[in-house]
Amino acid sequence: MADPEALLPDDSFPISLGGWGAVKADDGYNLRYRRYRPTTESKGAIVCLHGIQSHAGWYDESSRFLASQGFDLFFPDRRGSGMNTVDRGYCRSPGQLVGDVKSIVDHVREEVPSRPVYMIAISWGGKLALASLMKNHQLVDGLVLVCPGFFAQVGPTFRERMMIGGSFLFWPKRPIRVPLTDPYLFTETPRWQEYLRDDPRLLRIATARLLMSSVFLDRMIRKAGRRVLVPTITFLAGQDRIIDNAKVRRFIDQFATWDKRVVEYPLAHHTLEFEPDPRPFFRDLADWLGERTARWQASNNSPTRRIG
Repeated sequence: MADPEALLPDDSFPISLGGWGAVKADDGYNLRYRRYRPTTESKGAIVCLHGIQSHAGWYDESSRFLASQGFDLFFPDRRGSGMNTVDRGYCRSPGQLVGDVKSIVDHVREEVPSRPVYMIAISWGGKLALASLMKNHQLVDGLVLVCPGFFAQVGPTFRERMMIGGSFLFWPKRPIRVPLTDPYLFTETPRWQEYLRDDPRLLRIATARLLMSSVFLDRMIRKAGRRVLVPTITFLAGQDRIIDNAKVRRFIDQFATWDKRVVEYPLAHHTLEFEPDPRPFFRDLADWLGERTARWQASNNSPTRRIG
């Protein structure tokens, strides 16, 4: 187990970018987040949701880029992961995680008023995003799905599934290995593979309750398509070893929104951030956000102004 103090904010994240913050969840849990402030006029706000093993630190480069494009970005670590060392790898239920997302979005809307709020959901975070939209389909003004974990190619073994199910009620905090331990699954870029092997914040062990909550999220979102009414773009990696892209495409087709798009990078792997050159993805993402922001401003008759 990594030293908890080593997982707290440090000077490696310049305060000039916005610094650190925390949101109180309904049960009082402190949900830490990184904030990236734009240096020019704010176009809108972005809330990011990371995957089951990752944390906000993985996505520093794209977060900086989006801030440079005028977006005020908030990247929380999920409870029990990243900087949030209390109850590591644990949650009480999927409903608790959905409540955490609502608390964060409410906080962001207070911090950045009169602006559109977008959600970027990465990998496993895609399931949590859809579950949150099922609860409140007007939660955000646009949704970005990055290699969303709706249909996985990798999962627990039969023995592990039995262990998770059996522990759920009687030993909810039983530690169980997350079945995504090989950096090769995320990227083929050597320096990023090394980063993942050495990352002290990567969630290698989760509790039975969190892993069972993931199963419940799978069941919850199967009929989520009719609740997705906001503009949506999905980015896929053609060489993804974690996600079944064909099933994801068919699932996205069911979304109720008329404004939906899928972009696939044929040679890319699961974590687009870790490609040798992620800039095409960054530009495509920023372009889509810029286009939807222009539409939002036109429909709300709300001219862009400086916040601060």
